Amino acid sequence: MTISSAHDGAVGTAVSDEAITGKPRETPAHVRRWNRTVVIGAVAIIAVAGFAQRWIADDGLIYVRAVEQILAGNGPVFNAGERAESSTGTLWQWLLALAGLIVPNVPLAAVYLGLACTTAAIALGVTGAQRLHGSVTVPAGVVVVLMTPPMWDFATSGLETGFAFAWIAGSWWLLVRSRDADGGLHLLAVVLGLGPLVRPDLALVSIVFLVALWLLHRPRLGVTLRLVAVAGALPVAYQVFRMGYYGVLVPLPAISKEASTSYWERGVGYLADLFVTYWLWVPILVVLWLGLRTRLTRADRILVFAPVIAGALSVLYVVKVGGDFMHGRMLLPGLLLVMLPFFCLPRPGRAGLGVLSLALVATTAFCVINPRPSYSPLIGEAGIADERAFWTRDVGTRNPVDKQPYLDRFGDLIEQVREARHELVFIGFTGEYHPLTAERTERVGTVWSTLGSGGAITPLSETVIDPIGLSYPLAAHLEPQPRGRVGHEKRLPNAWVLADYSLPTEETAAARRALSCGALAELQESVRAPLTWSRFVDNFLGAFDRTSLRIPENPVEAERRFCG
Repeated sequence: MTISSAHDGAVGTAVSDEAITGKPRETPAHVRRWNRTVVIGAVAIIAVAGFAQRWIADDGLIYVRAVEQILAGNGPVFNAGERAESSTGTLWQWLLALAGLIVPNVPLAAVYLGLACTTAAIALGVTGAQRLHGSVTVPAGVVVVLMTPPMWDFATSGLETGFAFAWIAGSWWLLVRSRDADGGLHLLAVVLGLGPLVRPDLALVSIVFLVALWLLHRPRLGVTLRLVAVAGALPVAYQVFRMGYYGVLVPLPAISKEASTSYWERGVGYLADLFVTYWLWVPILVVLWLGLRTRLTRADRILVFAPVIAGALSVLYVVKVGGDFMHGRMLLPGLLLVMLPFFCLPRPGRAGLGVLSLALVATTAFCVINPRPSYSPLIGEAGIADERAFWTRDVGTRNPVDKQPYLDRFGDLIEQVREARHELVFIGFTGEYHPLTAERTERVGTVWSTLGSGGAITPLSETVIDPIGLSYPLAAHLEPQPRGRVGHEKRLPNAWVLADYSLPTEETAAARRALSCGALAELQESVRAPLTWSRFVDNFLGAFDRTSLRIPENPVEAERRFCG
């Protein structure tokens, strides 16, 4: 363990106990009691705040339907008979499926598992920082994280966010622990390599943490190669499955949202929407100023800079792609990463402690008094929503933790779905009814733009058609549309839906012909044809081209392109 001492307000030089005694120095009892108090206090704050704000988002219900399809034996899909990956967080989906074997109410399991993961993340982050810095530490960065209002909302929500917090904090805690422990590197590499399965963009964090692991221990070449192999084994195995099963390289929402493009201006606005709204940049700068002045050993510097660099890259990526439509959500992992090594800091001198206390108290007071952005509960001009406030207002309850509030909200639409008989129903659009084609064996097909609610209302054996493309491959592969609200920029024209699901008409002739030609026909086959071994191989080999495939919005133009 590394112990830092401070005298008369100055930061002391780090001294290695091992260098003096040959073994780690035992932490004094009063320090252990203080550390436990800090951990318990931090956990209590996030547990109470998260429980008070417990809810499941409409997007959380997207996971729920996919999990229910798994439990029903239809595979990891949104609609039975169409292999589309609507779940961005692979491990979160399968964790919920495991929970669903025990708890029949999947939405409720998603809410409380999310809260448990977020709580665990805070506990691991605090204990990791205490172990890193040794001696007597004071809470610092953990206060910034705990007092950020979107953290309270996304401690639950049914999304993979809480699970991502737990993986980030747990991975860093294991890295810190590995500094003082021999062995276990291969298991640690497995955990660090899981980032892309937690959420694809967290692959950046996996890479930085794996580099930090190597820098900490400098293993021989043979060991290094084995560490790389075990770190990549599960992500690579799942990627092979994804390419063969779904026929593309990434989850469908990444294609629909054009996650590889750049929109820096909008991304900067999304960054400001969080950090300027709550003046978070003030306490963050104070914490970084104090934290980076602490004199550390080489190993400790690695453990400090790894999450800071990973967090900066995470935030940079979010800004690059233009942010998100949920207030603060996509920036929270980056905030957590940057603050992790400074969750607790060695007790600074009087001046430093005064500045830190003032910044943290002011931030806490501001966030408690003003916990919502100015546009809440509506959608702001930039297309960003205070998602929890929006949906709790819409469904009329403070804590919607299962499907029922959403079912109550859309009760009249449920009757439309129930009354339909072999019909295609445009819910919430034009209210049109069209007969399904003879090839469609389901009782009803419903077209929804709020996919989670649509999936909750529509039986698993029926089809939910998403014109935005989070679960409908045809819509996801549309050419990029003029910039609008993040994640909602593509909308498949009704002519395409009618051509795909309803009887032929003169209006849909061009779209129907386009669907039967070339790469577009092959796209349809890749997700709807029976999954034979040859289909799996064809899907795998064509995944690169299929992922980059884009379809003109105009059916006539698409017919020319794909049919010649």
